[in-house]
Amino acid sequence: MNTPWHAKYFAAELLRRSASSDIDKLSMSLFDASVDLNPHQIEAALFACRSPLSKGVLLADEVGLGKTIEAGLVLCQYWAERRRRLIVICPAALRKQWSLELEEKFNLPSVILEAKSFRESLREGNDNPFLADGIVITSMNFATQQKELLKLVAWDLAVIDEAHKLRNAYRPSNRMGQGIRWALEDRKKLLLTATPLQNSLLELYGLSTLIDDYIFGDLASFREQYTGSDADLDSLKRRLAGFAKRTLRSQVLEYIR
Repeated sequence: MNTPWHAKYFAAELLRRSASSDIDKLSMSLFDASVDLNPHQIEAALFACRSPLSKGVLLADEVGLGKTIEAGLVLCQYWAERRRRLIVICPAALRKQWSLELEEKFNLPSVILEAKSFRESLREGNDNPFLADGIVITSMNFATQQKELLKLVAWDLAVIDEAHKLRNAYRPSNRMGQGIRWALEDRKKLLLTATPLQNSLLELYGLSTLIDDYIFGDLASFREQYTGSDADLDSLKRRLAGFAKRTLRSQVLEYIR
């Protein structure tokens, strides 16, 4: 039998799920969050949530503009929608920071998965420790080492922080990039980097293959269209606009200190 408390709870859930627009839904998912947001962060999160590309996006704001907050907004939205197979893959030094950010700013539970916690989970009878209660946080190296188990999980979203470290993922010799790309090839991804392009346009190509092999076609096609003296850079910008969003500090000076 439903009590008045249950009635209020179900009514609140119906309102939450029937929000009329993307921004309404996002605001509902942030009900319990403790974070001050800037407009460009909300725009980036909405871009990631409604991207027409089925396999993900790249958020490439300059350093210090809150890419972690933007990813947290997206994770919060997924969590609110009960899509809770979520993973953050990052450099090992950032694992604890990610866990604290998710807990303190978004009230989201997380599990840091590394060699010790992985073994403990196996001893407790969990055949695949990536199937954890909470957002899984792991390093790029560990994700590569355990790529077979990583691939077995039907992730709703994989966030890859400092994604430029995998910019050569298209090269067969890049073991880490190839491993993570293979393990997540059919999953939705959110790539984060402040430096999507450092030395060569091929780095953009490499990042795109982490999301979807077919964004630009094969490497030969990319070279022919977008490198050299007759490169079609206007076409490149249009293609990038479909899956990549970058905010410069100069664009948001009124919102940052």
